[in-house]
Amino acid sequence: MSWIAVLLIGCAVADLTHSVRPVRIVPEVCGAVLAVLVGLLAGLTEPLDVLALLVIAGLVVAWGQTVTHGFAHRIPVWVPLLVLGGGLGLGVLVSGAASPAGGPWGAWLEGSGLPGLADLAPDRALLLLGAFLVQLSTGNVIVRLVLAATGTADPDEHGSIEADPSAVRLKGGRLLGPMERVFILALALAGQITAASIVVAAKGLLRFPELSSRGEQERIHQLTEYFLVGSFISWLVALGSLALLSGA
Repeated sequence: MSWIAVLLIGCAVADLTHSVRPVRIVPEVCGAVLAVLVGLLAGLTEPLDVLALLVIAGLVVAWGQTVTHGFAHRIPVWVPLLVLGGGLGLGVLVSGAASPAGGPWGAWLEGSGLPGLADLAPDRALLLLGAFLVQLSTGNVIVRLVLAATGTADPDEHGSIEADPSAVRLKGGRLLGPMERVFILALALAGQITAASIVVAAKGLLRFPELSSRGEQERIHQLTEYFLVGSFISWLVALGSLALLSGA
């Protein structure tokens, strides 16, 4: 799973960089370079590992570029989803060929003395880092791509959506989404499935007054559809990350 972890870290860093500094091609390059560096620091230095890191760097750049072009309406918005899904699928298929993580990364974990970290296998710790980073920004990008692909919202540019007359944005979604996914993933990993389900239920209860106060029935239906589609995709991002961690 070390290659998958590096891919997740690269894509997450690219998206986080874009949210802070949306300069053309810079976020993708930052993500690709950091992915390679993380892989090398994790001891992935065998010839096959180095080849995999180069492929991962290419996938990170392809992810960032297709997201940007998709949100700019230059390519179909499902293309970046295909790039990321195909990369993860390929990573799962060839995961057995990856060298186990170690190197300076493994040495740091072993000597960190931090509760819970010193006992973690380097592979799992690397995947855990990638999974949590994905919740912060890449999850939002995936949600907005799916909203656009289903016609629920019209993306304007990488990392943002400009609502058209038939779609309405809920306030705070870009902040609540990452917080919600991190909470769900953390609680599920801690074995607190009931607590995670309470977080999901609480979101619906907190949003209900806003959903029911928009006036016309048609707009309420549109807003409810936007809320439900976005929420379910957001939860699936967290659950997909949990599935990867469970298989590691």
